[in-house]
Amino acid sequence: MSTVPVASDPPGAAAGAGEGPGPDPSSQAGRGPAAGAGAAPGGGRVARAARGAVVLLSAAAVLAGCTGGSDGDRTAEHGTAAKRPTVKPARPWDTRPDSIASVGDSITRGFDACSVLSDCPEVSWSTGDEVDSLARRLLPARTGKGPVRSWNHAKTGAVMADLPDQVREATAHRPELVTVLIGANDACRDSADEMTPTDDFRTDFTASLKALRKALPKTQVYVASVPDLKRLWSEGRKDPFRKHIWKLGICPSMLKDADSDDAGARERRGRVERRVDEYNQVLEQVCSADLLCRYDDAVHDYRFTADELSKWDWFHPSKEGQRVLADMAYREITRKEPTA
Repeated sequence: MSTVPVASDPPGAAAGAGEGPGPDPSSQAGRGPAAGAGAAPGGGRVARAARGAVVLLSAAAVLAGCTGGSDGDRTAEHGTAAKRPTVKPARPWDTRPDSIASVGDSITRGFDACSVLSDCPEVSWSTGDEVDSLARRLLPARTGKGPVRSWNHAKTGAVMADLPDQVREATAHRPELVTVLIGANDACRDSADEMTPTDDFRTDFTASLKALRKALPKTQVYVASVPDLKRLWSEGRKDPFRKHIWKLGICPSMLKDADSDDAGARERRGRVERRVDEYNQVLEQVCSADLLCRYDDAVHDYRFTADELSKWDWFHPSKEGQRVLADMAYREITRKEPTA
């Protein structure tokens, strides 16, 4: 896996070029070779005067920038300052970015959250303005005439292969934060055989993050994990109405034949579960190689309740579910240090 470089020099980094490890010239004045050069044996007045003269000469040499002794000091005598390596710290994470662009799939579009079979981006967890979204929490209050500071480029039905195009659209706004939530559709296919191969998933995500980093070296990235589809099945199968809705073709690789417990059904669901785990490993690994990217496993770990799921498909988050997603993202983005 290739490492995504981050070019970032925090304010004041250049000012430290002369700082760092190395001898303190002022501390060498009384302990370098010159400190005892003119001292005579004994403790008489002449010896004390000689030592005093040497101290004065050494002090004058320090002020003149030409102390004697080490190779570095002799270099300074010839007018060339000794160079010391300077370590540039990584750009710190900004917990209050002032612009957001979101990329991903139907979850970020608020699909089925307001009405059946329709996007509802106004309630999106990332950029919505009708819920307590991430944008509402992070961005300064703005009037209708104020500048647009959030953009939603997610698309319903998107898979990881669509992410590079979404990232190109998002980077055009030069946002300070990009949110990513994608991958469920790569696992939710008509059959387990049609799921996106993990290597392809990795290739497209890596390319997306590299393209974003090349265009926006200082932009931060929040990557949410893929939801736990098997947990959704195990909880939803207890409700006859949900199982009836799922028969309409919602995530068939996991949710079809919800009551079936034969070996084939168990094997199919197990394959989907393992593939989702692999996707999340890819998201975490690729993101961790970028100093300004944070991966959050909270979405996969969360147990969505009935009130937090759409009443039309029992799969996508409802308005309340969108708020929950915003809570998770806000906690991670405003954390001073990333989770271990």
